[in-house]
This record gives sequence, structure tokens and C-alpha cells, in this order.
Amino acid sequence: MALDGIVLSCIRKELEDLLAGGKIDRITQPEKDEVVLAIRKGRDQYRLLLSAQASMPRLHLTEETRKNPIDAPTFCMLLRKHIGSGKILGFRQPGLERILEMEIEHTDELGDLGVKTLVMEVMGRHSNLILKDGDGRVLDSAKRISHLVSSVRQVYPGVPYQYPPSHGKTDPTLPLSAGDFRSRLEEAGSLGKGLLGAFNGFSPSLSTSLCLEAGLSPQTPPAGLEADQWQELHDRFSKAMELVRSSSFQPAIHLDAQGNYLDFHVLPLQGTCSSETQPFESPSRMLETFYDIQGKRSRILQKSADLRKLVQNNLDRCGKKLELQQRQLEDTRDLDRHKIQGELITSNAYAIPAGSESVEVYDYYQDTMTTLRLDPRLTPIENAQKAFAKYNKKKRTALALDTLLQETRTELDHLESIKYALDFSETEEDLREIRNELVESGYLKRRHSKRKQQGPKAQPLHFLSSDGFHLYVGKNNLQNEALSMKFANGGDWWFHAKGLPGSHVILKSNGQEVPDRAFEEAAALAAHYSKAEASAKVAVDYTLKKNLKKPAGSPPGFVIYHTNYSMVIEPSVSALRRLQD
Repeated sequence: MALDGIVLSCIRKELEDLLAGGKIDRITQPEKDEVVLAIRKGRDQYRLLLSAQASMPRLHLTEETRKNPIDAPTFCMLLRKHIGSGKILGFRQPGLERILEMEIEHTDELGDLGVKTLVMEVMGRHSNLILKDGDGRVLDSAKRISHLVSSVRQVYPGVPYQYPPSHGKTDPTLPLSAGDFRSRLEEAGSLGKGLLGAFNGFSPSLSTSLCLEAGLSPQTPPAGLEADQWQELHDRFSKAMELVRSSSFQPAIHLDAQGNYLDFHVLPLQGTCSSETQPFESPSRMLETFYDIQGKRSRILQKSADLRKLVQNNLDRCGKKLELQQRQLEDTRDLDRHKIQGELITSNAYAIPAGSESVEVYDYYQDTMTTLRLDPRLTPIENAQKAFAKYNKKKRTALALDTLLQETRTELDHLESIKYALDFSETEEDLREIRNELVESGYLKRRHSKRKQQGPKAQPLHFLSSDGFHLYVGKNNLQNEALSMKFANGGDWWFHAKGLPGSHVILKSNGQEVPDRAFEEAAALAAHYSKAEASAKVAVDYTLKKNLKKPAGSPPGFVIYHTNYSMVIEPSVSALRRLQD
């Protein structure tokens, strides 16, 4: 799942064909490691995304409109100054490296023409976006690298730009005889690692595919290969590189049996993925499709990291508190023993000598003789009062712990529901609602800002059943409560996974009789959007909205009901169509 040098070569060709000669109209920086260039060429408008995000670095044309900060970051302002309204002269990729250079002609403040180069380095966590001047010196970069970070290569304003170390790798598109090919791989521990270490542009999936196409395992040691096996591997390698030299690319996403995205490439991959592929005419469209879900999810995970840590810390705290309260409650289980001891001492006080350490009396509860321990410093009546005092103390403790245990369990359930909502979040608006809930619940302090940034309100998910009934799914506790207690009418149906954190699902009946299939689809939807999503079967409760009650003082999204139906069903949304409100 890496954007390797060969995929980048395909991207370079597309950008060269579409953008060379175009003019940069606008430059924005939606994220600290992401820049978007709006480019006009003739009557056509394009948006070029350059992302140095550590987990998913990439560059490609995009159709998505991204939200930009109110104040442009410093790097964005520098790009506007040096390449804004500039003309794109062309694109260059040195030796199939994961580096793409965009040369831009720009007029400076004095009206003189100059050429700047915007360099995109796609190298995992070392990815960077660098602007250099005509003399090859760095003007600035998205990530500044000082000598404290790297002793090999520094990237900050004023230093000469230099390519990252090549580690002895060569350009695989250059002519290479079978003997030279063999000599470059013979010292490697395995064929797969040898291809990765010897040539630029290779990803693990491509090197594995070439080995399998040649009938070899990527873990095979090169020293054990026969001459015909070397020849077969070299032939497969040469055919793949000929596709690259001729730009005969075939962008495609590889899928598993469930339709989930596994990998992508612009060359056919054999043996590494399922036979299912989704072809694309454009490599940019391929990358945007592949990274759409992963990219958004990654951003949400980053932005919710502080909330996740807060919720997990409170879950750990509540778990420890619950364990302590349960131990304390267990210590009160023998409270009746102290009461019986006090009664037995009282009924036999006349026969107990002063200063006795123990006494044997008749236990009329068990119809047997029993021995009671006494404090010799106290009188029999004082020993009885001491036993009654222990009984009353443990009784008060048990009554208090019953209430405290219920409160702790309710808090744990609330925190579990918030944790589930964080896993379910899709947009920044969802996170804003969860943050507001944490503030209202006292887990977070309210932020006081002079600039009020309210932003759009997050909406629940909206589905249409096979029979035309509308279904709504809450994505967090605030949405759950709004759907169940405000949006739904008395005749609408409410669904929720039984005894599990999950979403409230509302089926709008609109006064119509609801068929069994609609009930089953709504229950499967509620099971899917619950903590038991991966289970084979899930129990789901459902009832009319009019049967729901919200206890006073309960947390958001908490409801009770005493009349309901239940069904056990497989989590699924395959029969439903999602609507965009």
C-alpha cells in the first residue's frame, strides 16, 4: 500500500500531459503537511494535492474541496509569494526515485523572470515538500530538518538542496543484462529484499509479484537459484520495466473477497492480491479513491487523539473505582453475623463473667452451641453494643455502596458509549459534538475563545430501506438523544443493540404499517452500528418511540423502556441505500 517510484512515474506523466504550461491561480494549505495548488490551463481547471502526511504521503489531482484555515500558514504565504501566478514549465523525476520536481516560472517583485522548483519527496514519515530557488538553495519546507534531527541531510532555509541518500540503488529502467541483474541480487538474504534494496521505484508488493510470476517465493535465497530460474526472473523484470519505459500503465485497485481495498499499483500485480481489481483510467483518480476513506479516517484519528486519551483515562479510573467498591461491598456481606453476635451476647449477658475472652452460648438461629469472642476489657453489654455498632456501620456502607456502584456502572456505560462514538466519527463536526458532550459531563473544561467558531452541525446517518422507509442512525450520544427524544414521533420505531454501546436507530413509519423486512433491515442496521459489529449474530431490542423514557439527570443518549420486542440478527447494511442529506 505504498506509493512507490513506478506509481509516481505514472503520476508524473499524467501531470506533464495535463498541467505543463498551466498557470497557478491559487495556493492553499488545509493542513500543516498538505498543500493544494489550483491550476488553470486554457479553459480547464485542476487542483493538485501535495501531501507530506507521514502515514499517507501522496500527490495527485483531486476533485475534493478541502476546508482551509482562516489565517494562511507561513509556508503557504511563502509559496504564494514565490510561485503564485507562476507558469508550470514541467515535471521531473530523478531515476525513479520517490521524488517529483515541479519547475515554475515566476515574476519577482522587480518584474524579473525566475525559475523556482517545488520538490515533493514521498518517503513515509520522512516525506517533505520543499521550495528551492534557481541556485538550488532551499527557500523553505513544510518540515524543517536541522542537524539535531539528521546529521546526514539538513533541510531549512538557506542550505543547498541535496537529494536523499540513494543507498546504492539504481534506476531499473536503464539497460541491464541478465548477468548484471544476477550480480546485484546474489548477496541479498532473499529475492524480495534483494529487489527492494537494489532498484529504485520498487515496493514490497511489486517485488513479491515479480517473484511469484517467475514461480519463485520472495523469501527464496538467491544463492540457491538455478540458471533457468535466474533467466525467468530477469525476463519478468525486463517486461515490467519495458511497461514503465513505454508508459504502458494500468492503474488499478486490488480488492479482497469482501470488496475492501487491499493495494494499488499501475502495473499488473500477480499473486499478492485477490483476482478482483477496480481499474481506473487516471492514476490520480485511483489514488484519490483509495486514500479517500483511509485519509479521512487518519485525520480524524489524529484530531481525536486527545479525546481518546481522556476517555481511556477516565475508563481506567472508573474501572479501578468499580473494583474497589465491589471489594468494599464484599466486606459487608457478613453484617448479619455482627447483629446475631450482639443479640446472643445480650440474651446471655447475665451468665457471662466480667473479663471473659470468649463464651459458649446457645445459638437459637442455628439450634446449636457456638463460641463468641469477647473483648475482656469491656463488659458483656459493651461487647454487645460494639457488635451492634459494627453491624450498623456495615449496613450503612452497603446501602451507600449500592448507590455508588450504580453510579459508577452508569458512568462506565456512558464512557464506553463515548469511546464507541469516537471510533464511529467521520467528520470534525462529529468530534465537536463529542467534545461538547465531554464538556457538559464535566470531563473537559469549556474553552473560552474570543473568536467563536461554531461551524456546521453534524447530521445523523440516513438510509432508505428496501420498502422505502427512512432510517436514521445517531453517531454519538447527543445525536442519539436528539433522534430518540425530539426527532422521532410516537408511532416511529426505535432500535438498539441489547446491552451494548451503539447507535440509536429510528425507523420513520409515517403512520404506515411496517413490513417484517423493514424491521429486520432496521435491526441489522442497529447491530452493524454497535460494538458487536464483527459478531455473527447480535440481539437487538426494538419498541415504539412512545415507550421510551429518559430518567431525570441521566447522561445524554440514556433511555429506559419496559415494553419491547427483541430479535437476533446478523449485522448488515447491504440491503439499505445510504442517502446524503
